[in-house]
Amino acid sequence: MNILITGASGAIGQATAIEFAKKGHTLFLVCNSRINELDDFADKLSSGYEIEVFTASIDFSNTEKSKEDLKDFIGKTTIDVLINNAGISFVGLFQDMNPAQWNKIVNVNLNSCYTTCSTVVPGMLKKQSGKIINVSSVWGNVGASCEVAYSATKGGINAFTKALAKELAISGISVNALAPGLVDTPMNSHLSDEELNELCEQIPIGRAATPQEIATCILKLSEMPKYVTGQIITADGGWT
Repeated sequence: MNILITGASGAIGQATAIEFAKKGHTLFLVCNSRINELDDFADKLSSGYEIEVFTASIDFSNTEKSKEDLKDFIGKTTIDVLINNAGISFVGLFQDMNPAQWNKIVNVNLNSCYTTCSTVVPGMLKKQSGKIINVSSVWGNVGASCEVAYSATKGGINAFTKALAKELAISGISVNALAPGLVDTPMNSHLSDEELNELCEQIPIGRAATPQEIATCILKLSEMPKYVTGQIITADGGWT
C-alpha cells in the first residue's frame, strides 16, 4: 500500500513511518524544512526494510502552493492511507499572539488537512477504499490555557474528521482521528522538569506516552474495519 505521512521529520512522524515500513508499505514522507534529515531517515528505511520511500519538503503555511506541491509530489499515485500529522504549537497568552502567528498555526495544523485530503480523496474515490487518520490532541477535546490557537485547530480537526467521515463512508473510505495526550517529543521541550513531573502526576498511568506508542495506535487505526469511522480515539493514559 501507499502511505502518505505529513510531519514525517518529527518524533511521531518518524515512529509512524517505521511502523508502516515494518509492514513493507511504500512511503511518501513530507516535512516542512528538515528535508536533509528526512532524506537520511528515508535512506535508512529504504535499505533496512527494502521498501520504496519518497520524500518532499512542503510548506503547509502556504495553502495554495502546498496543494500544488503535494500534487507534484505524489503524481498519479493513489494513496491508500493518509496520515495528517503536520503540526506546530504556540505557547503563550492569547492576547500576546499576533495575526501572523495565528494564521500560521491554522494553516499548518488545520488547513493542511484540507490540502492533503482534497488532493488524495479523488484517487480513493476511484478505488472506493482508503483510510484517513488525522492526528489531533486532547486539547482539541477539552482546550488548554495558553494554547488557544493549538486547541482551536485540533478541535477543528475533530469536527473535520467527523464531518468528512459521514461524507465518505458510502464510498468505502474511513476517516478517524487520534487524540494523544502528553507525548515525549521535542514539541514539549519548553516544559521544565518540574512542570513535566506535575503533568505526569495528573496522568493515571504516571508518565508521558512515547512516540512509538502513538505510532502503534495510528497503525492499528489504519488496520481497523471500514465500519470504524468518524471516531476520535483518545490516547492519554487516562488523563482526561
